[in-house]
Amino acid sequence: MARTVRDANLETRTARARLKPAGKPYYRAIDEGLHLGYRKGKTAGKWVMRWYIGDQTYRTEAIATADDTLDADGAEVLTFAQAQAVARTRFVEQRRVAAGLPAKAGPYTVQLCMADYLTWLEHNRKTAQDARWRSDALILPILGYVECAKLTTKQLRDWRDAIAKAPARLRTKKNEQQKVKKTDPEEDPEEAQRRRRASVNRVLTILKAALNQAWREHKIPSDQAWRALTPFKQADAARVRHLTVEESRRIINGAQGAFRDLVKAALLTGARFSELGALQVADFNADAGTVHVRISKGGKGRQIVLTDEGVKFFSRLAAGRASRDRLLVKDDGGRWLKSHQSKPMAEACKAARLEPPCGFHTLRHTYASLAIMNGAPLMVVARNLGHVDTRMVEKHYGHLSASYVADAIRAAVPSFGITAETNVAAIGGAR
Repeated sequence: MARTVRDANLETRTARARLKPAGKPYYRAIDEGLHLGYRKGKTAGKWVMRWYIGDQTYRTEAIATADDTLDADGAEVLTFAQAQAVARTRFVEQRRVAAGLPAKAGPYTVQLCMADYLTWLEHNRKTAQDARWRSDALILPILGYVECAKLTTKQLRDWRDAIAKAPARLRTKKNEQQKVKKTDPEEDPEEAQRRRRASVNRVLTILKAALNQAWREHKIPSDQAWRALTPFKQADAARVRHLTVEESRRIINGAQGAFRDLVKAALLTGARFSELGALQVADFNADAGTVHVRISKGGKGRQIVLTDEGVKFFSRLAAGRASRDRLLVKDDGGRWLKSHQSKPMAEACKAARLEPPCGFHTLRHTYASLAIMNGAPLMVVARNLGHVDTRMVEKHYGHLSASYVADAIRAAVPSFGITAETNVAAIGGAR
């Protein structure tokens, strides 16, 4: 691991003095495939490193003199911790050489790190476009030139706090001055701060993911700078809005044309808009009562279990159609693509008299919330939504609704026959 490894036999000169001279170094694993060794001599010992090259073979290289008799100078004489840092840096260089690259290709900056990560995202996830926008807008202008190996926790914290204090950005045409969101005098200042911090946390997640990937690939010798930086606490505490069953029926009736089927599909599956638009006839299995989402936001597929109502709905959509046809298409037969849902969703909300209007993603929240309120286990809902565990479900839907919680408690908690043991009564209906 990148953090400094502790070893009672090697980390102090007093401990090393008790070791017996030996032909082979005393080794300590400090990372996967990498060991730091101490070769005991008659006077000062030597730090050596060895790394695995495959086929049960290691290579060895001397690093520096141990601080057995002289104080460490950070160059020729090193402490146990300093020797670990040097070993990791040289290990990265050796990995580059083995890959046919120069040992040192110049500073590996945050800009290069983000470029590598975004390339990986484009091939493995569906969030590359959003991550690229956030990187270009909020990461690279401040941190892009900084060498990753020289990042400090304070530097990252200052960056995080600075963008949290800056006003929210609005879409701006290229080569025009950046537009920012004006302060709403009616908005609660604490809520405005929470929303801004939640946005910053998402940017921080992207940056840390990029840095961690580079560190795991040995492009950066240590992860200590950003590992110590935590996101803003309680920034994602806003309750997720969901519709009632009655409101859901109204929005179905308010939706027009092919968009109505899309709304129904969202309420019956909890699937994301992009997932619904990608569904093919072959993805529906009437016998199993499932629809197969081939690729979700996290890059993995999943089977969504349907209710009887859902099976009947998708059976109607699939009837008489080829297996590779899209299950859900627009009125003109075209595919639902990004932002195509915005206008018809706004029109459906208006027709349904929903105030305030909601976005299409609210239908996913509605599916989850109503399922949980009707007794579905959290893990079952999480699996249908595409989450690997219940953490996200608990975070967003654990509150449910106040009336549901109250009704559930009053229905489930038994009565103990306890009565008031007093003759005093409240005056005037006081509570």
